[in-house]
Amino acid sequence: MSPRTTATEAGRAGHGLGATRHTIAMLGLAVLAASIVAPPAAAAPMEVLRLAPGANSTEADRDEIETDRDTFTFAPTTAGAGRTITEASYSFIDNATGPEAHSLPELLVRRGIGQRLELRLGFNYEAGGPGLASGTEVGGEDLISEEESRVLYGAKLETSDQAGWMPMSALVVQGFTPLYGPTHQSTMMVGEAWAWRFANGWEWRSGVRYGTGWDEEDFFNQWAPSTALKIPLGERWEVHAEYFGIMSDGKEKAIDVQYGSCGGHVLLTKDMELGLRLGWGLNDTSPNFFANTGIGYRY
Repeated sequence: MSPRTTATEAGRAGHGLGATRHTIAMLGLAVLAASIVAPPAAAAPMEVLRLAPGANSTEADRDEIETDRDTFTFAPTTAGAGRTITEASYSFIDNATGPEAHSLPELLVRRGIGQRLELRLGFNYEAGGPGLASGTEVGGEDLISEEESRVLYGAKLETSDQAGWMPMSALVVQGFTPLYGPTHQSTMMVGEAWAWRFANGWEWRSGVRYGTGWDEEDFFNQWAPSTALKIPLGERWEVHAEYFGIMSDGKEKAIDVQYGSCGGHVLLTKDMELGLRLGWGLNDTSPNFFANTGIGYRY
């Protein structure tokens, strides 16, 4: 009941003005006390989602597609039992030295086998200079400025659900076999991604990958750390900011590529996503700029 209504009814009942003022004062003190004891409602959305042990965080969210291509850091979720997600994208990389790089179709098909496991199969073609902007391709990079194509195959397993401050996480194991190009060596990649989703819909995800590579008979290791903050804008739009890097170990001419990037996606339906990512090199050994655009469809 509002103070105005209270005052009206008090007048009709014959109460004095002093009683009305006393009532309003008591209501004001009660509101002030509540604001001191309890935090404002605006602070609550930044709390991490509180889920019961064993409850899957994706079940608490809207049922919508979540692609791996949306950020360099792959999603810590799988396609879902009996569901298939098909992703494709194109990357353009403006190398600081050497020719530009083009990568397409960056095709990835993810088939859910149960709630926690998915099988993965993909294909890609690259032309021009070296460089990677797609997270699905780490582990196959040989940095030779020629045309090449390869298939990828592997699996992703959800390794934990979010429960309070325990993050959701997933493990990816992937192999790459060349179909055409300067090398015939197969390579592999192992990666782990984890994320926290907050009550206001924000998501902080991070990941790290290890991959093998070849460059003119030179075998080397690669490491790719990344972290991203994803922010929803309404029901269909989402934007993100991200850092990722690709560094080598055991390579004669070391790789040290570091990017800062931003992007976003729009959901045309709950099963179809369009996305765009833009990034800039953060050191002298990185490409100047990259752009990646793609699509994902779940069925």
